[in-house]
Amino acid sequence: MQLLDDLFRREAGRLVAALTRALGPGELTLAEDAVQEAMLTALQAWPARGVPADPAAWLFRAAKNRALDALRRRGADQRSTERLAALANPGGTVVDRAQSDRPIDDDVLAMMFMCCHPALPREARVVLTLKVMAGLGTGEVARGLLTTTDAIAQRLVRAKRTLRDLQVELVLPRADELPARVEAVLEVLYLVFTEGHVAHAGAELVRGDLCDEALRLGELLAATPGLDAPEVDALLALFHLVRARQPARVGPDGEPVLLDAQDRAAWDQGHLVRGFERLARSARGDTLSRWHLEAEIAACHAAAPSVEATDWPRIVDLYDELLLRSPTPVLALNRAVALARVRGPAAALAALEPLTLPGYHLLFATRAGLLVELGRRDEAASAYREALACPCSEPERRLLEARLSAI
Repeated sequence: MQLLDDLFRREAGRLVAALTRALGPGELTLAEDAVQEAMLTALQAWPARGVPADPAAWLFRAAKNRALDALRRRGADQRSTERLAALANPGGTVVDRAQSDRPIDDDVLAMMFMCCHPALPREARVVLTLKVMAGLGTGEVARGLLTTTDAIAQRLVRAKRTLRDLQVELVLPRADELPARVEAVLEVLYLVFTEGHVAHAGAELVRGDLCDEALRLGELLAATPGLDAPEVDALLALFHLVRARQPARVGPDGEPVLLDAQDRAAWDQGHLVRGFERLARSARGDTLSRWHLEAEIAACHAAAPSVEATDWPRIVDLYDELLLRSPTPVLALNRAVALARVRGPAAALAALEPLTLPGYHLLFATRAGLLVELGRRDEAASAYREALACPCSEPERRLLEARLSAI
């Protein structure tokens, strides 16, 4: 049911945050489970009975009731039950946000920072935020981070245990703490957006709901006093400039349309304008972050009238600077793609040789494309087969199969 799926992406983080504030961060798993059960109940009830007039309020009441039932079954402290029951009052903080004395976005923002608490390892912060705030399943998180479902499940258990043992509260950091903690939040939003831009599995190439959720949370950060920082603007610039290209990235049958073949007139002008505005704002001061460099790369693509007119040498230079700050194999792969435009496929293929990205289909697909350009068709076919052995979205799989058949 598409309505429920969209609603889940939009409301899951809000509902979990509200329940967690009432119950305490030690009950984060209970809050998540209650929201999941509410979604399952809706999936069963709404097709038969019709969608309620206020679907978000319905989901909140259902999640609250599931949580109350769970508390009563285990004989929980009466104060916990009372705090949760109070959220059911008319005009409460979730059901009627207009009458709330605490805007629910404060809860969402506080939840983001709790998931990115400095007591948690970097990997745990990313996993917890993707799971709790973006509503991704454990398998989706694992694919997005190029690891196993078991590894993600273990990180989630350890992260929640740490928050519980430290009795971390669901509150916004103090103003003087915000700058030091925002980078972890920005990294997580980047990963959410990336999963939406090129889904690692499923029937669709682009998941616009995840991209829009990352944008929404990023705009929420930018609107928070003390967080209107250049790096926040730079990340939002990157999001808008990349989001602008998405209408042209998918063909009529859902197949991927590569940059060379995209109709640039179909790019979303509103996102382009907002992207360049954010990029200009990000230039204030002396800050030059990873997000500035990635946004500048996106701007090079957005400003060019064609692939041929793109400033590819500039893009290679930006990737070189980016790799000094954040030396990851995915960025090195992207640099190799740009290098092919500047120095040819042989140089790009040599740049790929040291890279290892097990299970990452784009590495093998890129290598295959370069081998085709060099006339090494048998090696290209082998690389395409390696790409097809990796997880990827169904549209990408069809494209890879078509390219393999062609050679």
